[in-house]
This record gives sequence, C-alpha cells and structure tokens, in this order.
Amino acid sequence: MEDEYRNEKRLVRRAFDRAAQSYDAAAVLQREVGERMVSRLDYVKVDPGRILDAGSGTGKGKRDLSARFPQAALFELDLAPSMLMQSRPEVPWWKKPFAESPLQVCGDIERLPLKSSSFGMVWSNLALQWCDDLDAALCGFHRVLEVDGLLMFSTFGPDTLKELRSAFSGMDGHVHVNRFIDMHDIGDALIRAGFSNPVLDMENFTLTYSDVKSVMMDLKAIGAHNAMIGRPRGLFGKNAWARVVDSSERMRKDGLLPATFEVVYGHAWKAQPNKLPDGSGIVRFEKRLK
Repeated sequence: MEDEYRNEKRLVRRAFDRAAQSYDAAAVLQREVGERMVSRLDYVKVDPGRILDAGSGTGKGKRDLSARFPQAALFELDLAPSMLMQSRPEVPWWKKPFAESPLQVCGDIERLPLKSSSFGMVWSNLALQWCDDLDAALCGFHRVLEVDGLLMFSTFGPDTLKELRSAFSGMDGHVHVNRFIDMHDIGDALIRAGFSNPVLDMENFTLTYSDVKSVMMDLKAIGAHNAMIGRPRGLFGKNAWARVVDSSERMRKDGLLPATFEVVYGHAWKAQPNKLPDGSGIVRFEKRLK
C-alpha cells in the first residue's frame, strides 16, 4: 500500500510556484529561523568557496549568506521555478544582455543534479520536511560536499502544527497535516549518510491567530498545501469544517489560537574517507617531525 503521507512532488512544485508572490509577506517564521541559523555560523570555522542553498525559496538565504561570505559563489536550488524567478534581482531591460546569469538550478533535493565534491557548504532552511526519503536527501548532500565541507540545516519536528493535527483528528479517514521526523531519527540518518560530528538541537515557536481559517491561509501563502497521497480528494463539507472550528476553539488561549512549530537545527561535517570506493580501507602515514 502506498504511504499516505508521501508527497506528490508535482503538487508540491505547483503549490510553491503559486505562492512565490505571497511567500515573503507570510514567511515570518522562515526568516526568523534563517537568521538564527546565520548566527550559529559564529560557532563554526568555515570559509566555503562555493555554497549550495538547497530549497532556496525566494532568495533570503542567498542574501544572508552573500553578506556573510562575500567571496563565495552561491548556488540556489529549488523545486519551484517561480521561487527561483522571484529570487532574481530586477534588471533594466537595457542591462539584461550584459547581466551575469544567476547561479540557479531547478531540481529536487532528493535527486541533486549536481557534481560530486563541488561545494564547501550546503545550507538548507526549512526544506527537508518536504522530502519523503530523508536518507536520499542527506546522502545527496554528502556527495556534493567537498571533504571537510559543512552541512547546516533546519527542518520541522513532530510537534509542528500539533494543534491543527488535533483539530482534524478523527474527522475522516484522510491525512490533513504533514508528518515530521524526530530529531533523533535525523541524527541517525546523518550518520548513515556518512556525516561526522553531527550536532542537533530543537526549539519551539508558537505563532498565534484569530481563527483556524487564518492558520490555513498563512500556510497557503507560503505554499504549504496538503500534497500527500492520503489527502482528501473532494470538497470539505460545512459540517466537517464546523467540527474543525469547534475543536480548535477549545485550544484558544488569551483570545488567540496557538500554532506550534518545532524547529530542529543541525550541522555536520563531511570527514576524510576511511574507505575506497571498492570498500577497501585507507591507511594514512604521516611523517614524524624530530
């Protein structure tokens, strides 16, 4: 049986394409998490020549990283072409023939169309939660990193949108809210992918809304549609929606509805290999200084 939580990539791409114009106005949490990721660079020593922003969206990460690493070549990768177009700076028509082509790739994080060992850092802010195969995504990141390269990312943990999940619980036999991966399982996946010294931590953010419809509209504005295999295929009836609203109202606090987002931060390194491609071990000899 097909996994009901599995995303249909064509629908994910279409949702983010449609949200490209509204994304920046609604992506308050995404901006905040990205800025906190940038501040975490103060605690690691890295000077990449090339950076991959995987799941780059409308380009906020590119702007932050370019300010931090002005000499680095920064490549943007996103599943939605309209997001990449939104990231491009406006150029007067008369300058376009002389303008440099942006370093952008439209592609899937789970199937990176990029050369191996070509980036000093891979950066990914709140994009991995859209991957159905986390192992494939992390193995791809490991492959495109140079030795001693850094992976830095954020994603959502299992408590994300727990209020909305509770409101829809028992409504019907369909899936209404995405499934998110636990921090410890992400750590295990990093080790399986070949990364060394993974460091992970988590924090919760609570956004507040006037009503449950506002929550849904905010998610729509950033492209976070329900694109899962197990989603409802028909219209949501008035009676069913009234039940969702009623269930949500029971969670109202101080006049507002809370929406929890569990954010998992992580970074890890691509270490020197200890095996050759054929599986044989590598023995290193170092000259001793007298």
